Amino acid sequence: MFYNVLKADDVVEFENEKFEHKTLLENDNSSVNIVAIKKDEIIDTHTSISDALVYVLEGKIELHFDAQKFTLNKGEILMFKKDAEHKVLALKDSKFFIIKI
Repeated sequence: MFYNVLKADDVVEFENEKFEHKTLLENDNSSVNIVAIKKDEIIDTHTSISDALVYVLEGKIELHFDAQKFTLNKGEILMFKKDAEHKVLALKDSKFFIIKI
């Protein structure tokens, strides 16, 4: 077992890519990930193999599920069930955690 102190804002940076993704922990179908995405970029439609929680560290994103759209600002959380098809649109440069359980 190891312990590590990280500053969440510094784990991923805005690079030349549309978005950056880093997995912090992973075990079976559970994981903790952090994403940095630039304004107006999209993470295309996909599903999760586990229930998920999205927590916005900075910025503003939209999560689209079929006909429903949720706007999340800094400090807000959205939880959803596995196999829910969704995509992410960045309304501002944003960083967020994805926790899958």
